[in-house]
Amino acid sequence: MALATPPELPTRGAPVQPLARTYPRGLRIEPHSHAWGQLLYAMSGVMWVDTPEAALVVPPQRAVWLPPGLAHGIRVASDLQLRNLYLRPALAAEVGGTMRVLQVPSLLRELIIARVAQGDQPGEYQQALDALLVLALQRAQPAGMQVPLPTQGDRRLRAVCEAVLREPSLVVSFEQHAEQVGASTRTLARLFKAQLGQGFTEWRRQVHLAYATTQRLQGVPVSRIAAQLGYAPASFSDMYRRALGVAPSAVSGPVCPIG
Repeated sequence: MALATPPELPTRGAPVQPLARTYPRGLRIEPHSHAWGQLLYAMSGVMWVDTPEAALVVPPQRAVWLPPGLAHGIRVASDLQLRNLYLRPALAAEVGGTMRVLQVPSLLRELIIARVAQGDQPGEYQQALDALLVLALQRAQPAGMQVPLPTQGDRRLRAVCEAVLREPSLVVSFEQHAEQVGASTRTLARLFKAQLGQGFTEWRRQVHLAYATTQRLQGVPVSRIAAQLGYAPASFSDMYRRALGVAPSAVSGPVCPIG
């Protein structure tokens, strides 16, 4: 898997620093943190943003807000056109101290695009864009799927979770996972309940739902997704509808809500 390094942020200059990047499928950015807040906007493509507490799936036309100091890594699930905005801590505090995936309505999308295009050109126009951007972010509604991760404790539990997240469509039994990390099934089941509040099957179902949603947003047929995840099409559709209140066939295109 290819690796990329996070950018170096300046110590002086505008309160908002824009950055445009294009990343190929399979690229990974190792966990790191910034003193600035960060808005990651996926113009196209899908990424997973990994934090100590959760893995966030960010499909096309969604953004994720990361408050200052939050450790995070990125895994690119499909070719990604990314627009970044870094906000100095004082400005980031106005947006909020909670990590979240956001819906990106048309106004916010145009503000992000315009601010990245503006670059580092100080002046009244830039100041007006920054002020309006903060207001739009304050009003943005959450959207997305969050998969909880263990924050501490047994490395074997973390290893199983990371293995499932790396290859959501790989059909590996609970017993096989336990054997691969050197734990008994009883021990591993206890760790899932103690640290994540649910069993392995329930937790993996959340990963499958997140993966399936990103695939649908990219136009992959429901039957193919079901086969990838080891479900019969009808069973998969029933599971998806019960969990999210909508049939997977109704989720398509970059603007369909998923949360």
